[in-house]
Amino acid sequence: MLEKALVGDKRYWTWVISLMAVIGIATLFYLRQYSEGLGVTGLGRDVTWGFYIAQFTFLVGVAASAVMVVLPYYLHDYKAFAKITILGEFLAISAVTMCMTFIFVDMGQPFRIVNVFLYPSPTSMMFWDTVSLSGYMVLNIIISHVTLGAEKQGIAPPKWIKPVIILSIPWAVSIHTVTAFLYAGLGARPFWMTAILAPRFLASAFAAGPALLILFCLILRKVTKFDAGREPVQTLAKIVTYAMAVNVFFVLMEVFTAVYSGIPEHLEHFKFMFLGLEGNSMMAPWMWVSSILAVVSLILLLNPKARRNESWLVVACIAVFMSLWIDKGMALIVTGFVPSVLGAVPTYVPTVTELMISLGIYALGLLMVTVLYKIALSVRGQWVSKKIVETQRSPVKAGS
Repeated sequence: MLEKALVGDKRYWTWVISLMAVIGIATLFYLRQYSEGLGVTGLGRDVTWGFYIAQFTFLVGVAASAVMVVLPYYLHDYKAFAKITILGEFLAISAVTMCMTFIFVDMGQPFRIVNVFLYPSPTSMMFWDTVSLSGYMVLNIIISHVTLGAEKQGIAPPKWIKPVIILSIPWAVSIHTVTAFLYAGLGARPFWMTAILAPRFLASAFAAGPALLILFCLILRKVTKFDAGREPVQTLAKIVTYAMAVNVFFVLMEVFTAVYSGIPEHLEHFKFMFLGLEGNSMMAPWMWVSSILAVVSLILLLNPKARRNESWLVVACIAVFMSLWIDKGMALIVTGFVPSVLGAVPTYVPTVTELMISLGIYALGLLMVTVLYKIALSVRGQWVSKKIVETQRSPVKAGS
């Protein structure tokens, strides 16, 4: 089926080559980082996790969100999701690949990741996080390959794949739960040491992931013959609405607990995040933007008329995605280190090297999504540029 990704119109290849160019430039920046070490990043003694780990944390949620289409379709026989289930699984594969790549570039000696498997440590959450992510990727690769292959042949998927699909559902929940435990188990980081961190991670995942899938479905409708249909898009929109509302509620619970208790170890982190601390207010503008976007998204999503209007739905999904990208990314990770365990208020700003490498990894993810979606829709005979179809249907003028 991979040969289907090698056939496309001019727009397709322009997009693919552009992404590959970005990946190539990012590779040059990474080679410099690999040669000179993490000193070329903004990381230091006090802030040891930064932009890379922030993207990893956010994208784990995007990967886990595939369960929001897999569960209704396979367990509850919700036929409306028949067209988009494979898109959700392919999005999960791409997101997990980006997660692993962000971990890879965050390590000064990335090939030492092999030691996690050579010398396993079951008491380490890092070990279980590695196992859960790699296992989830393998499950999604098997499921998507088998189901799409069966669809290509016009036959039903083999019966043995059903238990694998069922296994992938709790596994999807586990990858983000284990990631949350990775942070919540650090006793020296009061900002992360909260029992609600895992539920908060899952709520944000089930909002950001489906919001991105909605945007992809609407983009595919514009550039190909694929149309997911109104019902699945609106069902996803409702899932985003409920998940985002729960996520905002969880965040407000965290803020109330910190402010009402007045415990300095908890309160100072929130002061830094929203107001700034000891003159360091680098995070405050971003958090207010995230908060405003969250409010705007909920206003649009909770209004049925606005949610059913696809133009407003696009705005709401972008607002959800960007709000959570800030809140669950840089805000969550950097704020966990400020103030430090010694009471210092360090400043962390991503360098150009970090931003360019991250841009390259996102380009890699988009390239994977493009190729995988191309394969899926080509199998279904739906990857045909609308522009080509319209040209073929338009009458040829005499003498032209």
